[in-house]
Amino acid sequence: MQHWIYYDSKTGNVDRFVHKLEARTGWSIRRISENLSISQPGHLITFTTGRGEVPVVTDKFMQQNHDLIKTVSASGNKNWGLNYGRAADTVAAIYQLPVLFKFELSGSTDDVQQFINKINEYHEYHSNKECEHS
Repeated sequence: MQHWIYYDSKTGNVDRFVHKLEARTGWSIRRISENLSISQPGHLITFTTGRGEVPVVTDKFMQQNHDLIKTVSASGNKNWGLNYGRAADTVAAIYQLPVLFKFELSGSTDDVQQFINKINEYHEYHSNKECEHS
């Protein structure tokens, strides 16, 4: 199944993560911008900035496209304690989305595989839910 991943990256950590993801899956990966309007449903991966804030580009992208975003994930640094990956928590709370995954910096090989598994589980669960309602 083809999945869409939309992402925001500042230092290159999320960029490196999604390129490892793309190499392993062939999924469609698209870097977001403030004015990007999307037509395909997908999943957002962002980074956390400052003291746990949502990046400006991510915030503006979500204001325009939140109806097509299914989950949110974030990169962070565990040295930030409670603010680790907090941008995902904030976006999730604002737009009533599930936090799919948090990973440190650019993520390990294991993190990439866990993310793939979680995306596949998400879609399998929601496909089964649709079948139940048919």
